[in-house]
Amino acid sequence: MLKRILGVSLLLLAATAYAADLQKQLEAVAAKHEGKVALYAKNLRTGDTVAIDAEVPVKTASVIKLPLMVEAFRQVKAGKIKLSDPIELTKDNQVPGSGVLAFMQPGLKLTLEDAISMMMMLSDNTATNMVIDAVGLKPTNEWLASKGLKNTYFYKKVYKKAEGPMPPDQKQFGLGKTTAKEMAQVVESVTKCELGDKSLCDKMIYIMRNQQYRAMIPRYLETVDTSEELSGVADKIGALDEVRADVGAVFTRQGPIVISAFTYDNKDQSWTPENQAEILIGRMARMILDEWAPKGVATGEKDPLAGTKK
Repeated sequence: MLKRILGVSLLLLAATAYAADLQKQLEAVAAKHEGKVALYAKNLRTGDTVAIDAEVPVKTASVIKLPLMVEAFRQVKAGKIKLSDPIELTKDNQVPGSGVLAFMQPGLKLTLEDAISMMMMLSDNTATNMVIDAVGLKPTNEWLASKGLKNTYFYKKVYKKAEGPMPPDQKQFGLGKTTAKEMAQVVESVTKCELGDKSLCDKMIYIMRNQQYRAMIPRYLETVDTSEELSGVADKIGALDEVRADVGAVFTRQGPIVISAFTYDNKDQSWTPENQAEILIGRMARMILDEWAPKGVATGEKDPLAGTKK
């Protein structure tokens, strides 16, 4: 019995040492970055966490579109809306930036699911405005508040002026604000299916696993062509000149790991694959997996929704 107790104690001490070592490694690379870093990562199998300024409010850029998707699926489960509901592209909702709907002719008919997919996979700003019309920002923010996420807020439509009474910090944060820890909690809620409907949770994760911009969290993790095989990373990115962010769940062979990474006030504001903040996020994700999931990412597996009705 004594040997068993000592064995367990040694394992716990080793795990603590590994976590502390990973924390120090991440802090070291973040300290060298010419900008600010907020990070929160959690191993959902073991409960281990690492954090850097994880409770500092930051600009979300397009990462704030993630809770809008979650609220849409909450309303679908409640029977308030359907993913098959038709929505129409209007000129008023067409805005610049990421996506393709700004280049389409007004009057184009889509489904709500189409718009959500484009909002998440392509970060389509016009699609986001269409989803806001269908779902609403007020219920989205009410859901965030109900989860105790006091520093996460979706202020307005993309490239539109804020309407109505606004929190006083809207001008500071722009489209939305959050913290690395709070947005990690949103990702965790999807990964653990807090919605309580596996088919809807699977669909949300499937949409995120088909996110098309692969230069941050997935950068050094994927070794397959994810246009043909299912990605092991389900994420949502956000980017402004001085901001690069990526949040998501990495499905490893040892269980899911949530990573929520934000960089801001970045010196490198280039829009190239070699942007230093994007490389940093990729490096941190690789370091986290090397420590917590050395068996690697579960990429190339069969599409869990293949053959199912959409």
